[in-house]
Parts: sequence; structure tokens; C-alpha cells
Amino acid sequence: MRYRKSVLSAAIVTCLSFSAHAQDAGSEATDLDRVVVTGIRASLQQSLDTKRNADAIVDVITAEDVGKFPATNVAEAMTIIPGVTIDRAYGQGEKVSILGTDPALNRTLLNGQSIASGDWNMSDFPTRTFNYSLLAPELVGKLEVFKSPEARIDEGSIGGTVIVSTRKPLDMPEKVSVSGRVSYGRNDRVEKTDPSASAAFAWKNEAENFGFIMSAQASNESIRRDGIESYGIVRAKDYIGGLGGSNGSVTNLPPDWSVAPNPDGSQPTLPATCTGTCADTLYANPDAVGPNSTSAHFFEQERQRKTYSLALQFKPVEQMNIELNALKIDANFDHMAQSMFTHQGNTWNSLKTLSDITVKDGLITSASHKNGLVVFDLQNRRAQVDSATYDIKVDWNDERWFASTHVGRTKAEGGPKQVFGEFLARTDYTWSIADAPGKPGSVEFTGSNPFVNPDQFQMDGGWGADPTQSTWNTGWGGNLVEKPTTDKETYGQVDFGIKLDSPIYLLRFGYKQRKHETTQIQRGIGLASVAGYGDAKASDFDPRVLPDNYLKGFSGYGDLGDRFTIDGWKLADYITSGKWLAPWQTMPVVSPFSAEEFARNNWSINEDIGAAYVQADFSLDRVRGNIGVRYVTTDLESGSYACNTGLAGCTQPSWSAEKLAASYDHVVKKNKYNNLLPNLNVAFDATDSLVLRASVAKTMARPNYTDVSSYLWLSDTALTGGGGNPSLKPYLSTNVDFSAEWYFSENAILAGSVFYRDVSDYILTESTPETHWNQNQNKNDTYLVDRPRNAGDAKIKGYSIAWQQNFGAGFGVVANYTYSDGEATDGRPLPFNSKNQFNISPFFENDTWTARVTYGWRDKYFTQVSAARELWTMDYASLDASVAFKITENLSVGLDAMNLLDEEYHSYSGVEQLTRGAYLGGRRYNASLRFNF
Repeated sequence: MRYRKSVLSAAIVTCLSFSAHAQDAGSEATDLDRVVVTGIRASLQQSLDTKRNADAIVDVITAEDVGKFPATNVAEAMTIIPGVTIDRAYGQGEKVSILGTDPALNRTLLNGQSIASGDWNMSDFPTRTFNYSLLAPELVGKLEVFKSPEARIDEGSIGGTVIVSTRKPLDMPEKVSVSGRVSYGRNDRVEKTDPSASAAFAWKNEAENFGFIMSAQASNESIRRDGIESYGIVRAKDYIGGLGGSNGSVTNLPPDWSVAPNPDGSQPTLPATCTGTCADTLYANPDAVGPNSTSAHFFEQERQRKTYSLALQFKPVEQMNIELNALKIDANFDHMAQSMFTHQGNTWNSLKTLSDITVKDGLITSASHKNGLVVFDLQNRRAQVDSATYDIKVDWNDERWFASTHVGRTKAEGGPKQVFGEFLARTDYTWSIADAPGKPGSVEFTGSNPFVNPDQFQMDGGWGADPTQSTWNTGWGGNLVEKPTTDKETYGQVDFGIKLDSPIYLLRFGYKQRKHETTQIQRGIGLASVAGYGDAKASDFDPRVLPDNYLKGFSGYGDLGDRFTIDGWKLADYITSGKWLAPWQTMPVVSPFSAEEFARNNWSINEDIGAAYVQADFSLDRVRGNIGVRYVTTDLESGSYACNTGLAGCTQPSWSAEKLAASYDHVVKKNKYNNLLPNLNVAFDATDSLVLRASVAKTMARPNYTDVSSYLWLSDTALTGGGGNPSLKPYLSTNVDFSAEWYFSENAILAGSVFYRDVSDYILTESTPETHWNQNQNKNDTYLVDRPRNAGDAKIKGYSIAWQQNFGAGFGVVANYTYSDGEATDGRPLPFNSKNQFNISPFFENDTWTARVTYGWRDKYFTQVSAARELWTMDYASLDASVAFKITENLSVGLDAMNLLDEEYHSYSGVEQLTRGAYLGGRRYNASLRFNF
């Protein structure tokens, strides 16, 4: 069969498939969209047919059956596409990178349009990255990854654009169908079984001009993550004389308040804790760095997702098509994050307690502390993400022209409500990372062990006995914080096309207007706890030991693996009820303006985006493709709050809500940019089995919403922070792609591609000193603050190889390898760029059984800069498997197993031995019964 288009056949194909020519990636598909796909081989064949007929460079995944996508997680299914990698911070895929680019540089569209996304974690900020954990795989009929752009498709991607397509009622093979799934999942680290279910009902009339699909899914999943982690770094020189006015262990020693003052009125000091070899080592290695803390991390989460969808389709006449789509997602991500750690780098409590230290090759590999600080943090969070997407589309398509209009709205609301309790203890201990990264870190207590003694941990009650004296101060026992976020977009577009009897067989043009708003509100209070009233002990909150399998899979961690936890809900009741207040204290107002730390994290981004395009689709003998240009205007407003009181710290906790709000003015910074984005895609059918492709384009990607905001967070103990930059310019890139596809037999391909991205105005994080108010110490301090900047240029170049084949007797394989070499100005690494990645998925299928094994591996990758150090994630391997048995034509049972290697997700700071976080999330199993009538 020859894969080329005559002028007549091109017009016919366009007419048949018009329902999505403006945004639907399947605009060039033929009647293949009506093939009944049942099984792995049929799914792969349809994906190859779509890829082969496309004019751009596209990879495709098609559902194996109605409601059956080939993975329990949409992002994880995408790893069989060459050049696609995923990040598994919580044991499963949530963020997707394409061709070595940051996930934020790739857009995800639902049926060709934006879909709002939300985040549940307190440490996450609104970005342009889609959270794939929100998307139920049962919704997906087809997923396409456009690695080369077309003018008709929304701009905003440099690596590629993911278009998720749901099923259309009139494309369903039967007039009436009912399908669904009942399943039970289990994580071997959690040892709890979670039920899930889904159902869909599809109907179309006898005339097949009206139909609908209704579906509902309910998913439950228990997640646990055990780990060893550190929060930043400490430098050897800071142990000598302290940092920012704090005391050291060699000089600038802390005063000894147990003895009388000196004759001159000064206070005698305590003896140095670091003497002899310890002091010599510090002076010989002042720039050596080590972990700021060594933590036993314990994370529990209950994920619940309910999804409802409705699709209506009506064709009153043959030329007209009307579609209505609605999607509602209600998801809960309630969780508790608990860390128990030695805090050897704490500026005010630990720099003065060092007693021994070992340095090797510029790295502090172990140290001992006398009466050093130990911390137990518990963050109890209610987190919810709700998303609603609605759109309506009307098409007219006849033999000579088409017209389409598409309007819609998508909105997501999310964010956590946090109750944070912090308990402190002091004891003697030794920490070590000498055997890292294989053994990420260890702690040995040489004094009493607070990890097994809840009475030893107590909230900070401050210092001084008399509140009327200037020497008195409250402590800090935690906080109450709410961080709701909103992400919403309203859009409208019109598209027109003229069909011609010439090599340019289709000329299309259109205009789209988008109004996007992303906001973050942060409001809360700090617990100004008082000794004797608010300094509760951990033992007051029903302590219990952690499960026997805690830290299973790690070794050499010393006393980190033997620890307790407490009832987080009982702690939440204690804090929210105000039981921690002293008699003269009143419950502070939970407000965005109760403290600067909250006010500076309230921001909004408003974008008004207009885009016009012209695209010509051409075909001449064996050459086909498209050429076009997209012109985009972006008007941006970045809103935030600025203090107007002139006071250090801006406000006082005792002020009323009205006075707090009046202490800040809302300010808006504006930015505007216009971009002309031409592109060319050419496909050459060299033979009946060989397709050669080339693409060149100008692309752009807008900065992350958080990056262009005025947000600011600060760590008052580590004297570090991070913030936004409203003056950022967009990324601009010249993209060049070549590929060759050899379809050497039925359902088989051997393909190779070469890609190049030349990106200007690349945004990277840089760390610079800034002066801010230290709420903990009630004074101005110098912080090392990370902010994004247009730091220069970046280049990404690489190649990929893909192989798919049926061997016969039901056996087959899908495999790919990608090499991606990316770096920015001065050789700096690019976020989420793995130099090497490899995936292989052998499968077996007959009339009764199907089985698949998928193995994937990606190289290490850089993620961000923190405190002037590069954070990296180590190489990661994954092994998933599935097997299913068809009981009847309508019933089947299956078992899916994910993360069978229980691979360690390991990040580090600068060098592999300096662990930032090493985590294990457990193996996941899912047994299911599927039905389809």
C-alpha cells in the first residue's frame, strides 16, 4: 500500500476527519479511527497507522480496549515513546519530560485544549506542568506526542506537545455499550488494600447522528514513602565563629549565664567545644560542606480521586458536527509528612556544639556534637484538588471549505491546609555520610536517644521567665497555614479552511483568544508558644513506634530506623483549639497578612493571549507536509502585596484583621511580548515502507507562573530562600528534527530520529545575597536567595531509536533508546535532562491471555539550584508487569504490578555523597475484573 495523498484523496481525508482539524491531533486520520481496538497488537497497529499518516513527527499510544489504557498511570504508559521520561518523586509518574526538556516546557492538552491542573503539596507551587496523577487512564482513547509543531496547534512547547483525546460517541463500535472495571490495589510497604471502580455507558441512535458517553471513576490509593534526607548544607567555616551573629564552636563562644559577669560587665563564655584536631580541621578546610541535617523521613498519604465525564455528539446534517464535553475531577491528597532529624547545621543552636569533625575531599563526612539540636517535625495536611472542564465545538465541513468554532472553560482549585507542630530535643550524637551514596546517612546517639523517648521532645517555649522584661521572648511551636491555589482559563477560537485542487490542497487559518489566571493565597499564623503553657511534649499525643518494615531496603543508618510517631490529628486539635495559648494570649487571626512570610507568598498571574495562524497543507507525488506561521501576543500582569508600614517585620501579631490587611498595598507589574512562530514539516514516502521526515520551527514557552510571580520564602534557621522574578522573558527556541521510519513488516517499525533545540533566554536559578526580616530572631539578616533569571542560552541535541515488532505466536516487543545532550551558558546543566534513557516492553497475546513486561531506565538528571548548589536525581530503573485472562468475550481478569524493583529515588546536592533525599515507595499491585457489554 502506498502512503501518499493525491489531491482528491487529500480532500476526502480532510472532509472525513474535520471534526478536529484545528486542535485535534487526529485531523489527518482516516477511517482507522473507527477500527475496533481490542488487545495489545491491535492497539500498537493503530498507533503505527496514525504515526505513519501524520505530516508532523508524532508518536501515538492507543487504548487497548474501551476504557483500558495500557497502564494504571497515564504518565507511566508514555515511557514506551522514545524521548519521553517521567519523574517518580512519590513512586509513580506525575511529570513528563520530552526530548530532554523541563516538564514545564511541554504542554498537555485535552482534546486539543488547555486543561487546568492543581497541586497538593505545600512545597509545590503552580507551574505550567500538568499533574498526571489527576488523570484517570480510563478516560483516554488515544494519546499523541507532537515532537514537531504545526501552526494550528497551541504554542507553548519546546520539547513537544501531548494531546490526550477522549472517545467520541459516534465513533463507538456498538450502538449501546456498557464497560467498566472493579479493582483492588495494594502497596507492599503500606500493607493495605484499596478498592477502585469505573463504569461507562455509551449510546447512539439508529441513524448514528446523535450519541453520548457517560462515565464515572473512583480511585483509592494508599501511599507511604520512607527515606533518609537532609535539608540544605552547612559550611565548615560557620562552625568556627558562627554565622550572622550566632555563636561558634571555636571562637565567638556562647556566654556562660551560670556565673557572675566579669569586672568589665561582660559575660564569661563557655569553653570551646571544638579544640585540637577538630579546630585544626576546620581551619584547614573552611570551605568544606556537609549536610545541614540528617533525617529519618516518614510520609503517609491517602489518595482519593473521583472523575465524572460526559460527551455529547450530534450531526443534524452530514456537514455539521456538534460536540459537548464535560469533565469533573474531585481528588483528595490528605497526608502526613514527618521528619525526625539531627540538625547539625542549625545557625542558632548547633554551630556552637561541634566536638569532632572529619573532612575528605572538601566534604564533611562525619561530625559529633555535644548537646546538639534534634528536631521532630510533623506536618498534617488536608489537601484537595478539584477540576472542572467544559467545552462546546461546532463544525461545518463540505466538499470545498470548512468552518469551526470552539469555546470552553477549565478551572482547577487546589492546595493544602497545614497544621505544623515542631518539637525540640538536645543530646550528644554523631552523624556520618562516609558510606554514601550506597548508605545515604547514619546517626548514632552517644547521649540519651530522643528517637525512642517522646518525653524528650518538647515544643520551644522561648526564653526568659518574665514577659514584662525585654529579655523575654516566645518560642516557635509550629504554624497553621492554608495555601489555596486557583488555575483557570477561558478560551474561544475560530478556524476556517479552503480545499484546493492543487499541490496545496488545504489552506487553513484561524484565531484564538485565551484568558488565563493563576493565583496563590497563603494565610496562617505562627505558634508563639510560651514555656509552661505551649511547650507540649511529643508524649502528649499518643506516640507509637513505626511499622517493622520502616526503612526496609536501606542499610547502615544506625539509630535512624528506630523511631516513633504521634497522632497527627490529636496534635491538630491541640493547635487549632488554642490549647497552646498562655492566659494572656489570644488566638491570632489566620490571615494572609498576619506575618510577612504569608503576605509575600500571595500572588496572582493574569495572561491575555491572542494567537492567529495560517497553515498550508501540501502533497505532491511522494512529498507531503505543511507550512505555517503562528503569531502570538501575550499581556501579563503579576500581582503581589507590598508592606506600607515601614516597620521591621511589617506587622504585629496582636493587630486586628483589618489593621493587618491595611498594612499592605496590592501592586501589579506588567510585561508584554509578541512572538512570530513559523514552522515547516515535510514527509517523503521514499518507498512503500520507508518514510523520511524533516521539521524546522520557531517555538516558545512561557515562564512558570511561580517564576514570574513576586513570591518569596525564607528559612530563618538556614538563612536561605527562594523567590520569583516578574521581569522574566519567555524561552525562545529554534527546533530542527529529522527522522526515518522503516515499516519493514506488518505492525513493525525501526525508526531513528535526530533532534536539536537552540534555546535563547533560557531561565535558570541563581543564588544571590538579600537582606530580609528574620521572624525567628526578630532582626534583619542576610539570606542566600534563589531566583530565576534569563541566564543565557541553551542547546539540546540528541537522537532516538525505536523498534517495534511482532515475532509470531503472539510474541512481540516495543523498545526505544534516547540520547540527549543539553547544557546552558557556561556549561550549566538543564533541568530534567537525562543524557541516556532506555525502555523495553516485550509482550505476549493470544485469544485468551495477554502479558506485558516493561523495563525502563533513565540517567541521572539535574533538577534545580538550591543555596548555590546543584541538586541532582540519580539514575532510576523501573520494572512493571501485567497479565490478563479473558474469561468470556465480555469479562476478563488482570493483575498489574508496578515498581517491582522498589527502586530508590535518590537526589543529591552537588556530589553523590551529599544526599538531599533517598526514598523508597514500595511495590504496587492491582487486581481487576473488567467487563464490556
